[in-house]
Amino acid sequence: MKHQIKDLLHSSRLWVALAVLAPIGMLMASGAMLIELRQDAWSEAQQTASNLLQVIARDVDRNIEVIDLSLQGAVENLHAPKSAEATPELRQRILFDRAATARDIGVMLILDENGDAVFDANGVPPRTVNNSDRDYFQWHKKWPDLGLHISRPVISRLTGVPITVLSRRINKPDGSFGGIVLASLRLSYFVRLCENLGLGSNGGINLYLRDGTRLVRYPYSDADVGVNIAGTPNFDRFVAEGSGSFVGKSTRDGVERLYTFTQIGELPLVLNVGLATADIEGKWRSKAAVIAAVMVVLCGLAGGLALLFGRELRRRTAIQAELARLSSTDALTGLFNRRHFDYELERALGDARRNRKSLSLLIVDADHFKSVNDRHGHIVGDEVLKGLARGLSASVHRPGDLVCRLGGEEFAIILQSTDRDGALIVSQKVHSEIRQVAVEKAGISAGSVTVSIGLAVAGQSETMSVETLYQRADGALYEAKANGRNQTRCAVEPAENDQQPHLLRLVKRS
Repeated sequence: MKHQIKDLLHSSRLWVALAVLAPIGMLMASGAMLIELRQDAWSEAQQTASNLLQVIARDVDRNIEVIDLSLQGAVENLHAPKSAEATPELRQRILFDRAATARDIGVMLILDENGDAVFDANGVPPRTVNNSDRDYFQWHKKWPDLGLHISRPVISRLTGVPITVLSRRINKPDGSFGGIVLASLRLSYFVRLCENLGLGSNGGINLYLRDGTRLVRYPYSDADVGVNIAGTPNFDRFVAEGSGSFVGKSTRDGVERLYTFTQIGELPLVLNVGLATADIEGKWRSKAAVIAAVMVVLCGLAGGLALLFGRELRRRTAIQAELARLSSTDALTGLFNRRHFDYELERALGDARRNRKSLSLLIVDADHFKSVNDRHGHIVGDEVLKGLARGLSASVHRPGDLVCRLGGEEFAIILQSTDRDGALIVSQKVHSEIRQVAVEKAGISAGSVTVSIGLAVAGQSETMSVETLYQRADGALYEAKANGRNQTRCAVEPAENDQQPHLLRLVKRS
């Protein structure tokens, strides 16, 4: 009978094991398949974004190169021999003979040193316009070697449409500033270039100047043109890395996207294609939902049992952690309590003895605290104690230092690897912080609450017990109370005066 019972128990355990392991095996296999499907979705998205980026970057680079050749040709033809002798119509044709091959040029002008249009690719005579106030004009005037300059987006004064201006400087024979030649590139060119691309519902393509100014975004919005995002995490990566891809959240709308980006040739332009991660994983999620539904049916019971078991373990762990915290924490102030203080002081003194380092102990007691309770009640007294706790905590910053409430209005600070001079600095900080304690609703203003402090130090060469160190600090505290309060008294170390080992020294606060 016993053998049968054992066999039954053994069989039941096997069935339980199989009931648990079989769904786990299926879950692992399904998980591996889902991971592979997800990786495929991301790989496809990255390849798509990379292809789009290359096509757009190549087109923009080529188009700007053609426009720049037109600008350079205009500069060369302007200084060509006998060019000045030609009729206005002929000279206009000579200056702008290459402009006809450039796509999406809106306006092409030559401005003199005053910013006035003197030649116009559109016809003779030139249209009346002065662009001396434009940034690109001022930049060329200031920097002779600027070369090709691509401006921030502006509204054309001649056509009224959003443009970016490509320009080059014209020098006089003596090398001085003689004006500029410019060509405007319609921002609609970029929109036309990107239309009909499959970017998903939240995808986007951006073209930036290297200073962070957005020239244009697709899908197009007037509000996006000219916005500067320099200093944002995404743009900092665009500039620092030059090209690549990463996942980040947009500062524009908070949407998480896969950003694939590059610098266009040698131009000061940064192009990125952003595909929303939600769109990338859309198809994958539909497949994952079906697989997950099947797994939920198969693993429901086992998962439920595991969940209940895990919840119980977490509950017990949380209870144990809370009990441990409560056993070492003062409920009112949130500081460590006397029990934890005794343990930590014993441990810290042992560490100091082994490492031959000093250990300082401050015993802090609120002055006239009984009168606060008698006059204002225990609720206000509790507020004062909380303020004292905050002030003491603000006075120490090292991880190894410890602030505790010993009971009532008495507190302690353990300062590891700290000699008397260092401890005195902390005590001065304590007095300074306590002066800020106030309970305005009870009429207790800043400066009304003070503390007395007793300081004792276990020196590097001393063999001192916890009780002796505490008694020295407590004796120093008693002396501070007896001599007027609101001060720090330091127990004199035996090495200072072997004849009077318990002599106390007054430490004045600044």
